[in-house]
This record gives sequence, structure tokens and C-alpha cells, in this order.
Amino acid sequence: MAWLSLAIWVPIAFGCFLLFFSREGHENFVRWVALLGAVLGLLVTVPLYLGFQTGTAQMQFVENVPWISHFQMNYHLGLDGLSFWFVPLTAFITLIVVIASWENITERINQYMAAFLILSGLMIGVFCALDGMLFYVFFEATLIPMYLIIGVWGGPRKIYAAFKFFLYTLLGSLLMLITVIYLYSRSGGSFDILTWHDLAIPATAQTLLFFGFLAAFAVKVPMWPIHTWLPDVHVEAPTGGSIILAAIMLKLGAYGFLRFLLPIVPDAAHEWAPFIITLSLIAVIYIGFVAIVQKDMKKLVAYSSVAHMGFVTLGFFIFNDLGLSGGIVQMIAHGFVSGAMFLCIGVLYDRVHSREIAAYGGVINAMPKFGAFAMLFFMANCGLPGTAGFVGEWMVILASVKYNFWVGFCAAWAVILGAAYSLWMFKRVYFGDIANDHVQAMPDIGKREYLVLGFLAIAVLFMGVYPKPFTDVMDASVAHLLQQLATSKL
Repeated sequence: MAWLSLAIWVPIAFGCFLLFFSREGHENFVRWVALLGAVLGLLVTVPLYLGFQTGTAQMQFVENVPWISHFQMNYHLGLDGLSFWFVPLTAFITLIVVIASWENITERINQYMAAFLILSGLMIGVFCALDGMLFYVFFEATLIPMYLIIGVWGGPRKIYAAFKFFLYTLLGSLLMLITVIYLYSRSGGSFDILTWHDLAIPATAQTLLFFGFLAAFAVKVPMWPIHTWLPDVHVEAPTGGSIILAAIMLKLGAYGFLRFLLPIVPDAAHEWAPFIITLSLIAVIYIGFVAIVQKDMKKLVAYSSVAHMGFVTLGFFIFNDLGLSGGIVQMIAHGFVSGAMFLCIGVLYDRVHSREIAAYGGVINAMPKFGAFAMLFFMANCGLPGTAGFVGEWMVILASVKYNFWVGFCAAWAVILGAAYSLWMFKRVYFGDIANDHVQAMPDIGKREYLVLGFLAIAVLFMGVYPKPFTDVMDASVAHLLQQLATSKL
């Protein structure tokens, strides 16, 4: 069975069906079709887990058929330990978004659900593509549904946020297109990414390629100082858009470092590693302080995402197994935790229609069940042991100390700052006396909200208590990538 193709095209097919199904009065039918598409999209990833072989760095579930023969472009798909977990994670988060959006989207429901299903398939395509041009097509195509999600269903400044998102990410990607064309010519007319890993590339060319890839992937992560689009987009995006953006789309950039930048230009990566480490530490520390002073809940969590993704790039560029594995684990954990955080904000917004921290207070008195879930997710955002947020951060901090004590010392500040902005926000929103009549009238979560928050809570606790299934899958591929990084391409 072509399981990877099914994982990509099942949600896209359901999304295309919904896109053209615009009959009024059939909103419930649209919702159930979207749910069916999301469930099937998740189910077809189950055989990938059951059939994945640990202990090898070879690509698995490979599909390779001619696409545009004249330019030797192939529809080439495959998974290894570096990319595996992002396929089921994308399908899982898509299901969460469909359920979470069941009642709070009332206009153009078919187009809204279609955009998310198509976006899900395109993002899975990014993680599976082994052809450079196919990767680029999937990578760029993800901009279209996300642009529409922000621009159509967003807040008052949605057009501004959508344009900012599109322009930032598109400009960086154009430089990546130049690097892809260079590698195509350098390899004798091949878009095969694995072939590019073996190319001998001169030092000057490696540096230019490094910054070409960096421009595309750093914007997507996003790294400091090109992170400014993210808070604006999160504030204006609907809840589902914020969840999918933080949980999955930011990972596309970090994954690009693993698949392209590190194995193709290892010498330039080593040369410019101090530069990336510095930017990562600035993101971890400075952005943590920026998060503390935010008055808007979405902006606070958006800046929190920048700080947590700084851990990812830090782990990648200290070049040891603990750091690389920790960076990947942090990507997965951030997918669960950040998605849950934005979902919690969405639950509050649906009831009070405000994201301002000052508009709340004593929420836990009116919504005790919801407050319990929120406390778990806030603690995970702090990096509390026993939650998913702890595992990746701790691995990266240990790897940083091994690399350089002062780098590890600076990285450890993230734990303090994470606790500061997370707990300070939780105290003001959830604890204390009920602040106003709006909070007093807030009903506790219903069955649908209980279901999605419960799924995320299980994921956060399972990964925090027993991360072994996640790390076992990636160990062999991480070792292979470190071997590639140790081999000069000059």
C-alpha cells in the first residue's frame, strides 16, 4: 500500500470535495464529512507506526515514480527517523482542529474545513518529499490555505496579518528556490535530495547555500530577529489557525534544517554554528522577557513559541546526539503543548470575546474542569517534569552544557523565564476572585471541548512520562546525520 500517498491525498481529497460543496442548510453534513476526512487521515498513519523499523537510518515506505521526466523530477516520498513523527502529529492536530471548530465557525464552513484538510495533506507532503522540487511545491503550497484561513476568518486586522505572513515566508522561500536550482545543476540534473547529501561543494558555494536555506527556514521557525510576523498572525488568526500554525507549520522550517541545511552544507554549518547559537540564545532569553510583559494572551503564547523554537535550533547546532534528538523531541512536544495553549485561549475567547489578560480573573471558580486542563498545559509550557515540555528542553540543556558550560547556563534561563510568563499569566487569568460578571457567567467546558482537551492532555502526559517510543524512532537517523555532519564536503 502507498501509505504515504494516502496520508497526503486522503485529507486533500476530502478538502477538495468540501470546497465545492456549498449548499446552504447542510452545515452539519459538512462538519461530519470534515471529521470523517480527518479521522481517515489519522488512521492511514497507523500502519506507518506499526511498520516502521527502528535501528536503521534508511528511508522507509518509499514511493518513487516519474513526475516531470524531462527535468528528472520524481514523485519521490519516504520517511526516516527525522521525519516520521511529524506525519501522525500533523494528522492528529488536524483532527483536533476540526473538532475544536465544530461550533465556533458559522460562516463558509465548507471552505474553512476544506482549507484545513488541504493544508494538512500539503504539510505531510513536506515531511515526506525526497525530491527537491516536490518539496518546494509542497512547502510553498502550504502558504495558500493558511493565507486564506487568516485573511477570511481572522480578526479585525486579518488582511494586514495575512499579507505579512505571506510576504515574509514567500521572500525567504525564493532564495531557497535559487539554492535548489544550483544543487540541481551541481548534481548533473537531479532533484533527488539524498543525492544532494553526497555532493562535494566548494566552501564559498556552501556559505551561499547555507544562507539561502537559512533565509527560507529561519523565517518559518521563526528565529529572532525575523520573528515579528508571528505575534501579529497569531492575534488575528482564528483559534484553529493558531493551533495549526504553532503546532505544525513552524516545524516545517526546523525540519528543513535537518533535511537540507545540515547534511548538504556541513562545513558551512560548522563555520556558522556560533552565529545560529547566538540567535537561538537571544530567542530563548530576550523573547522570554518580551513574553512576560504582554497583555494579550495570544501574543504571550506566540512569543513563548519563538522562545521554545529557539531551543530547537540551539539543539541542532551544537552537533551532538543529545542536542539533535532533544531538538526533534522539543518540536513534537511543542506541537502538543502550544496547540493546547491556543485551544485554551480559544475556549475563553468563545465565552468572553476578549484576549486581554485584564478581562479575566478567577476563571477557575467558574470553570473548574477547564481550569484543571489549563493548569496542566501551563505547567507543560513551563517545562514541568512529567510533561512533554520537560523532555526536549532538558535534553537540549544537557547537550548545551556538554558543548559549552556558558551556553548551557544561558539556555537554562528558559526554564526560569518560561515559569515566569506562564505562571504569571495563569495567576492573573485563573486564580483569585471572580473579576467581573462576564467571568461569573462563563459555563464550564462541554463534552466536545472536554474531548479535545482530554486528547491533548493524554498526549502531553504520555510523552512526558514515557518518551522512549519517540526517541527510539529517531536514534539511528540522528546518528547518521551526525556522521554526515562530521564528513567534509570540500
